[in-house]
Amino acid sequence: MNIVLFEALNPQNTLGLDDYRAKHIKKILKLKEGDSFKAGVIDTSTGVSTITRLGEKQIEFTYARERPAEPLYPITLLVGMVRPISMRRILREAVSLGVKRLILTPTDTGEKSYIRARLYTSGEYRSILLDGAMQSGHCRLPEVVFGTSLDEEYPYQGVKIVLDNIEGSISLDHVDMDPENGVTLAVGPERGFSDRERILFKERGFILASFGTRILRTETVCSAAVGVLLSRLGFL
Repeated sequence: MNIVLFEALNPQNTLGLDDYRAKHIKKILKLKEGDSFKAGVIDTSTGVSTITRLGEKQIEFTYARERPAEPLYPITLLVGMVRPISMRRILREAVSLGVKRLILTPTDTGEKSYIRARLYTSGEYRSILLDGAMQSGHCRLPEVVFGTSLDEEYPYQGVKIVLDNIEGSISLDHVDMDPENGVTLAVGPERGFSDRERILFKERGFILASFGTRILRTETVCSAAVGVLLSRLGFL
């Protein structure tokens, strides 16, 4: 946790000691009254908080805004639904890497029940996003779009790429892209996309690209491919 994020802050603020952020401040950072820590307001600003009182039940602190929230990178990541344990990793790392938009959708070859997982129905996915943002030291969270299938039209941006180890004819590293327009990257579940979905992608102007000959886990592909895109777009 490289920044402590809050939904909203005022000049004087409190945080209960049972809150995981308070535990981090006390037990990991080992801060005392008068000490400061990096803090921010989600999607709004980052700054510095100073502990004014460390009580038996709560921490009191001030917040001094230093800079507005920095924009996320112009990358839309479309991911076919995978096991919740894998999706947690995908969400966390995507936010840490600065992805602007996440589109999560069932696919022909994926397990349809994943969309009803507690990760989504309970809102737990947002806490995963928050964790990823705090790891990154930034305060913006990506837009998350939940789909019902790839037949829907989604908010794609820039050059559109789908990773496919069956028909991918060009390496991801060689696809032309523009940092101003951004990129939409589609990654399938463990069993990949179906023939029907490949046809659908082609009809919508997606480039079928390869990411090597090895069959990787979806979570591995997402992080590695986004890293390649960030480099190609000039953000690394």
